[in-house]
Amino acid sequence: MPSVKVPFYGHARQYHSIQAEIDGAIHAALESEAYVTGPTLERFERELAEFFGMKHAVGVNSGTDALWLAFLALGLKSGDEVITTANTFFATAEAIWIAGGKPVFVDSDRRTNNIDPAKIASALTPRTVGIVPVHLYGQCADMKAVNTLASRHGLWVVEDSAQAIDAHGTGFRQGELSEAVTTSFIIQKNLGTYGDGGAVVTNREDIATAVRRLRNHGSLRRSVHSFGFNSRLDDIHAAVLSVKLRHIHDWNDRRRTIAARYSAGLRGTSLKLPCELPGYRHVFHLYVVEHSKRDHLEKFLREAGVDAKMHYPIAIHQQEGYPWGKPADPKPSVPNAERNAAECLSLPIFPELRDDEVDYVIEKILAWDHEYGRS
Repeated sequence: MPSVKVPFYGHARQYHSIQAEIDGAIHAALESEAYVTGPTLERFERELAEFFGMKHAVGVNSGTDALWLAFLALGLKSGDEVITTANTFFATAEAIWIAGGKPVFVDSDRRTNNIDPAKIASALTPRTVGIVPVHLYGQCADMKAVNTLASRHGLWVVEDSAQAIDAHGTGFRQGELSEAVTTSFIIQKNLGTYGDGGAVVTNREDIATAVRRLRNHGSLRRSVHSFGFNSRLDDIHAAVLSVKLRHIHDWNDRRRTIAARYSAGLRGTSLKLPCELPGYRHVFHLYVVEHSKRDHLEKFLREAGVDAKMHYPIAIHQQEGYPWGKPADPKPSVPNAERNAAECLSLPIFPELRDDEVDYVIEKILAWDHEYGRS
């Protein structure tokens, strides 16, 4: 067994760093006796909307639900096509399918692995109604280019920001150019609670009202219902998130510092390193390197005590559970996404990761690269 262990997650370390704040917030929520759509949730929704610089935030029970409830609020229906990217978590496309639409995949930018706006136009059909760019790994997609094209063709845009809270691009903030932003609060995210959760953030009152109704059995006031579901962010999770939101910018700064340390230490190796575009704020939910010998590198690091992981090693259209195509449908041409899936490897990165742990990971990768990476 290796003498050094570098974990991928630091959930307990983070909890211990703010334990008094977390425990106090949970205790206050418990004492309030209002655990579902209560004042703690309402406060967090106001704080989250203000953080994004937008008018409305609606808490729901997962990032997946945030997506498909936003799609329903926008009127997505059977037969509608929605353009998105093939190299992301399964839920992005799954939510389109749940809401009744059909995902249409376009390729990614090889530099950033985000959706390539130049590839979108050729995927448009008379059935296209919207675009769902994903801010993959913590860096925003090019929302100026995406929204310019969407406006030209009368399409809505929903940004999947499950991995990128507090990120921004050159001259734009998340959501300000689009109909809505959705995010996830599962514990692995930069802003995560002790369980699951999500939110829809928007400047459009009609979308916010529709999602509030849909998340609560079609109800905006007690005992009056229409069509809806049960998808509420509870007040205890909201209490946790309210505390963590106060720290998120500093935590993301620490992630950026760790990422810079990795990039400096690994520069000149045979690995493809993350690219941060000029003027963008990348918040490094994941620090993803790429190599044609990815599987060998992962095994080497694990044997050395480094808990490296893969995000996401199977492109969505190649998943066994891919339910949206017909046998006669052409296979999407997404070579960059497929290459990213085949070569990606995520290194440990979280705010409480120590510099000596980062240096150990770098040391082991340099040793691997010298012996195996260039042959």
